[in-house]
Amino acid sequence: MVMKYFSCGRFRLALDRPWVMGIVNVTPDSFADGGQYDTLVHAVAHAERLLKDGADILDIGGESTRPGAVLVSVEDEIRRVIPVLQALSSLNVPLSIDTRKPEVMRAAIDAGVDLVNDISALEGDGAMDILAASQVGVCLMHKQGEPQTMQNAPVYQDVVAEVGLYLQQRIALAVQAGIAAERIVFDPGFGFGKSLAHNVALFQSLDVLCAQLSLPLLVGVSRKKMLGEITGYAVSGRVQASVVAALLAVQKGAAIVRVHDVRETVDALKLWKALK
Repeated sequence: MVMKYFSCGRFRLALDRPWVMGIVNVTPDSFADGGQYDTLVHAVAHAERLLKDGADILDIGGESTRPGAVLVSVEDEIRRVIPVLQALSSLNVPLSIDTRKPEVMRAAIDAGVDLVNDISALEGDGAMDILAASQVGVCLMHKQGEPQTMQNAPVYQDVVAEVGLYLQQRIALAVQAGIAAERIVFDPGFGFGKSLAHNVALFQSLDVLCAQLSLPLLVGVSRKKMLGEITGYAVSGRVQASVVAALLAVQKGAAIVRVHDVRETVDALKLWKALK
């Protein structure tokens, strides 16, 4: 079964073209832009700039989950993200909340969010029930371990098979809980408990995962360490690599690419569509 659309909150996104998700980190410590947009005014201005650059979806996050990140309390995360969601709710654009905390999910849904982007694939206590009782979409992501230690020594026998099986199981549990399949996208979780070799194997097998899971694929590799390991550049020098990786992900079946550099990615996708 091939999905023709992705249903998330107020929106029904046709899957006949790739969608660009712009990242709005309302955090002091995110790896690529920590502290740049951690006030309401700066976050809203950044979100509006991403929309002007061509973003289709805005993903708002209040807790960094980079390797070694410090845990943020529920109260602090809600204080960071809910005013931003409320300020952006009048815009005609799907809003996503990047969180693994059920309490934050509930608050974001009450504030009108359209998509929950969860690195823990709704493993949090009560998360499945919260999503099932709503109409918002969900992104189920694979990770091995926790952000504080996940990159210490990740081990797999077969990373593609193990990631695929985990996501298959989480999708089945979500559907069983009452979350319709058309409300679900999946993310292999690049950099979340994976070495460079693991990330490369997963990327090369994105089409295999798409065929196995039969749901829309979300890919987020923007400015990540894996690109730095391949190119040798620090975070600030990974724009070109991020754009190329997003384009390659789309060619391998990605329905959504989650990026920092929206304008550059949108331009690349325009060229790809016109010249392919």
